[in-house]
Amino acid sequence: GTICKTFDPIQSAFVTILDNRNDIAEIQCNVELEGDASDLTTDIVAVMTNGELMVRECVSRKILSRPLTLKWLEISQTYWYRRGVKNWGLVVDEAIEE
Repeated sequence: GTICKTFDPIQSAFVTILDNRNDIAEIQCNVELEGDASDLTTDIVAVMTNGELMVRECVSRKILSRPLTLKWLEISQTYWYRRGVKNWGLVVDEAIEE
């Protein structure tokens, strides 16, 4: 019923995948974190039909190993784990051989 504004092709593609799943009740994009991480957002928070939250961060393979990216991912994972979310993961684009 609402519009999910995505900011990159990885996020957009994954939202499309989730939108076609029967076990997903709601999808939220670019969810603002609270507290110490209030200047950050999480790419995708999906509410599953069983009530469980599924959290995904979307990241390009080419920046995956950058220190700032790794720090951001660690902050996100810690934030959601502290809130009881165990279904946290990454969505990474495919490797393109040149």
